Amino acid sequence: MLRIPVERGEVAGLVALVARRDAVHVEVMGAQDVAAGTPMRRDTIFRIASMTKAVLAAAAMVLVEETRLRLDDPIDPWLPELADRKVLRALDGPVEDTVPARRPISLRDLLTMRFGLGVIMAPPGAYPIQQAMLQAGVAPSPDPIRFTADDYMRRLGSLPLVHQPGERWLYHTGYDVLSVLIARATGMALGDFLAERIFAPLGMADTGFHVPEAKLDRLATCYRTDDDGRLSLQDAARGGEWSRPPPFGTELVSTADDYLAFARMLLDGGRHGRHRILSRPAVALMMTDQISQAQKDASPFFPGFWDSNGWGFGGAVTTRRDDVAASPGRYGWHGGFGTTFMVDPKEELVVLLLLQRLMRGPDDARISSDALTLAYQAIDD
Repeated sequence: MLRIPVERGEVAGLVALVARRDAVHVEVMGAQDVAAGTPMRRDTIFRIASMTKAVLAAAAMVLVEETRLRLDDPIDPWLPELADRKVLRALDGPVEDTVPARRPISLRDLLTMRFGLGVIMAPPGAYPIQQAMLQAGVAPSPDPIRFTADDYMRRLGSLPLVHQPGERWLYHTGYDVLSVLIARATGMALGDFLAERIFAPLGMADTGFHVPEAKLDRLATCYRTDDDGRLSLQDAARGGEWSRPPPFGTELVSTADDYLAFARMLLDGGRHGRHRILSRPAVALMMTDQISQAQKDASPFFPGFWDSNGWGFGGAVTTRRDDVAASPGRYGWHGGFGTTFMVDPKEELVVLLLLQRLMRGPDDARISSDALTLAYQAIDD
């Protein structure tokens, strides 16, 4: 069934991977680049976008377990730009009409995306704060951030929060801030810290914030769907956004087998072979719904999302079985270029779907939903 969108030309190609216990099944379909006719490969490199959030959450938990960061301590010592926050009196009010924040922002607020800024689920420009974020260059976007982390924080710090810290959930921006926090708390470039503490122990040799010249022949071309349904170029491999080191890396590239190693580490309670990345309780915390029902009710997102999902640290947590693949306790997330990962401890299952087509709305998740259904219907024990 996954061949249908490839054969119809709805996506250029994809890599689908299902791992259960010791068995791994991989399907490779279509093209890595349509114009060049380059076939998709198992080791093709993909822009994984928001699948990076789970990696960043794991990195933050490494620091929590070493007591270098604490979940509920203020982040002000590392991110002074966010100290003494002001909060909008009303979402539809002018950005100058604010009240003081009732408390400082914490690491937990960033991990749960409850720190006060993020995607406003309304048409662009519906509220003044949306325009202010756009003008400051910090509005969530599929494009990489094109200035330094320090510049990003200065820009973000010039804006009020949309809501009080910890009050409700707003998608995305908390993880851009988390990227800066990890780097400043460790005194290392974020990519170096991730490489040392996560990528190297897991053998994730093709994961990073850009693709080196020697590997660009494996970076998939990224497409978008035009109004007529045809694919057009979103980001090329050579000369594209991920072909050079970014000034501020927040979204990774990776491969199916690299991300499988990360997902299996979560499935195995923080271990990978002889390496322990996290403790079992830390992984359990990441994969536990952290959002109260009142916060869900106050946090608009895609229709029906909160009916059977919560949010842990770095990914969604399935809370209710309302579909074949909706296994309670399932953890995972999507990337804005069409990627998906899912870890199910109960079924000892990992599912990965990697493709490169810019998502334009919830309807674009149908391919990943079908992939999950196909994986679960194959369980026969």
